[in-house]
Amino acid sequence: MVEKGKISAFQMALLLYIEVIATAILTAPGMTTILAGRDMWISPIIGSVIGFVTVLIMYNLHKIYPNESIIQYSTYIIGKVPGKIIGFFLLFLIFHSDILIIRDYGELIMSAFLENTPLIVVMGSLVVLCAFNIYGGVEVIGRVTSIFIPIYVFLFLLIIVLLIQNLDPQKMFPVMENGLLPPTKGAALPQVWFSQLFLISFLLPLITDQKRALKYSMLSVFFITFTLVSTNITLLFIFGEKTANFTYPLITATKVISIADFVQNLEAAVMAIWVAGIFIKLSFFYYALVIGTVQWLNLSDYRPLVFPFGLLTIAGAVWVTPNLQEMNHFLRTIYPFYGTFISTLIPGLLLLIVIVRKRISKKEVFRLK
Repeated sequence: MVEKGKISAFQMALLLYIEVIATAILTAPGMTTILAGRDMWISPIIGSVIGFVTVLIMYNLHKIYPNESIIQYSTYIIGKVPGKIIGFFLLFLIFHSDILIIRDYGELIMSAFLENTPLIVVMGSLVVLCAFNIYGGVEVIGRVTSIFIPIYVFLFLLIIVLLIQNLDPQKMFPVMENGLLPPTKGAALPQVWFSQLFLISFLLPLITDQKRALKYSMLSVFFITFTLVSTNITLLFIFGEKTANFTYPLITATKVISIADFVQNLEAAVMAIWVAGIFIKLSFFYYALVIGTVQWLNLSDYRPLVFPFGLLTIAGAVWVTPNLQEMNHFLRTIYPFYGTFISTLIPGLLLLIVIVRKRISKKEVFRLK
C-alpha cells in the first residue's frame, strides 16, 4: 500500500462533508435557481440520491477489494488494459475538478479582495499550502479537517442565525407550481457534487474502524443534504427567484445583515468559510490525484509527485477557462453529465460486473455438484 497513514471513520465523514459543502453553498444556489426557480430547495434532496448510491457502490466494491482503491481493482474486474483506461478517465476527472476548484477560488478572491493581484499568485499560494498539507499524508489531512470543521460550522450557523430577521417564507410559495420537472433539472448541479463522493474509494482502505465506515459515510451524505437545503431555503426566503441573478448569493445575503448598526459587513466571515473549505477540499482532490497516479503507474512513493502536480494544477487552472462566466456555464450544462457518468455510472458498472461474475460462478459450482 502506497499510503501508510490511517484515519478514523469520523474523520473520513468530515472530509466527505467538506468535500461537497466547500464550494456548493456558495455557487450552487444561484445556478440551481436558474433551472428550478423557487423550488431550488428541493433540488439538493433529489441530487442526494446520487450521493447515497455512489457511497453504496464504492463501499460494496471496497468490501470485495478491501486494501485497494478503484484505480487498482478496476484492472482485476475488467482486465489490465481496460482497467488502466478506466483509471485514466477517473484521474482525468479528478484533475479537471481539481483545477476548476482552484480557478473558482482564484476568481472569487480576486473579485472580492485582491483585484490587482495576478491570478496565478492567488491560486499558487493556496496550491503550495495544500502541497505541504498532503505531503504529510492522509493523517495530516484528517487532523487539519478536524480542526477546521468546528470553526467552519460555527461561522455558517452564525450567518444563518443573523439572517433570520430578514427571512420572508412567502417567497417559497407556491411550491412545485410547475410540477417536479424544474427541481429535477435543478438537481443536475448538486448531483455532480454528490457524485464526487466516489473519492471515498481512496479513504476506505485507510479507515481504522471499518465497521463504522458505511454508517458515517451515509451520515455525511445526510448532513451535506441538510446543509444545502438549509442554505437554499435561507437564500430563497431573502431573495426569492432573484437568487439566480447572483454568482455568490450567500455572500450577497450577508450584506443585508445589520443589527443595531453594529453587527454588519460579515462578508469576511463567508470568505473565511470559503477559504477554509476550499483548502481542505483542494487538499483532498490533490491527494487523490497524486495517490491515484502512483497506483496507476505502480510506483512505490507518492511524495516525489506532490510538487510537480502542484505546478501542473496551477498551469491547468490558468488554461481551463477564459473567465468565470464560461466556467459557470460549463458547470451548469456539461459537467453534471460527464462528471456523474465517470464518477458514479462507471463504478456502478464495475460493481455490476463483479455481481454477475459471482452469480455465474455459483451456478457453475452448483452444476458441477
